[in-house]
Amino acid sequence: MTSDEILLDALQYYNIPVLQVSSNMVMVIKNYSIEVEANGIYKLYDNGSVIAPFDDIDDLCRFILM
Repeated sequence: MTSDEILLDALQYYNIPVLQVSSNMVMVIKNYSIEVEANGIYKLYDNGSVIAPFDDIDDLCRFILM
């Protein structure tokens, strides 16, 4: 599986709605967007500002749901 597929599967598992997918960016709830980097890092943005990079997809999903 690619990093993109892993992300989309995890978002579905955690019931996090995906609003839009474009190239390496996934828009989700709460004005969050996630950039999928080639090295397997998921960079979380809030309204365009970087919040944090995540290398653990479960940590990322739990953070979004908080």
